[in-house]
Amino acid sequence: MSSTHGMDAVPLPQVSAPGAPDFRAVAAVVIAYAVAMAFLESAVVVYLQRALGIDPRALFPVRDPALTGDLALIEVGREATTLVMLGAVGWLAGRSGLERLAWTAVAFGTWDILYYAWLWAFIGWPPSLGTWDLLFLIPVPWTGPVWAPVAVSLALVGFGLAAARRLRAGGHVRACRAQVAAGVAGGLIVVVGFCWNAALVLDGGVPETFPLPVFAGGLALAAWGATSALRGSADPRAAGAP
Repeated sequence: MSSTHGMDAVPLPQVSAPGAPDFRAVAAVVIAYAVAMAFLESAVVVYLQRALGIDPRALFPVRDPALTGDLALIEVGREATTLVMLGAVGWLAGRSGLERLAWTAVAFGTWDILYYAWLWAFIGWPPSLGTWDLLFLIPVPWTGPVWAPVAVSLALVGFGLAAARRLRAGGHVRACRAQVAAGVAGGLIVVVGFCWNAALVLDGGVPETFPLPVFAGGLALAAWGATSALRGSADPRAAGAP
């Protein structure tokens, strides 16, 4: 007869398998990978700019695709493969779908921030956080002052580490429909902010106005969804406490 017969079973916290790397070890590896990848990508950008005679201080107006030939297509491919590489390290680092997403967020955010840091170390660009940059070309040009993607990346690193730490310790992160909707909607609104000047850029214009209310609203909405989901999830160290 079971010794727990007639008693309520108390759920025990999940523990890592013997020999599995702990949170600090995984975080160190993921962040080191992202820092190294940022160095490599920023170095490639410097090489390309010097080879093509591009002045980083004059990104706008964007060059006519007829003059750049296949370079625009190659750049789109570079961006896509960068996302694949960051997603791959997140997938390898995590043990569940949600933990993999968390580590991918950490890798992406660290890479993005250090990309600008390495460029500044190499060529002194950007001279300030208010400098405008051409962020992505998929599916349309994303533009904005450097501080905007850095703010998003800081949020990704912070929430990613918090979620990964909880999950690596054997806990859970549960989000209700409202929190998931807030995260998705907030993220899409942030993207809209970055793509706000896409038509202008494609027409050869120079972006000057960033839709701060749109961007800030989307970031705040997504941050609320992530924060409330983390606060509402039980701490694994409290599980099974008498």
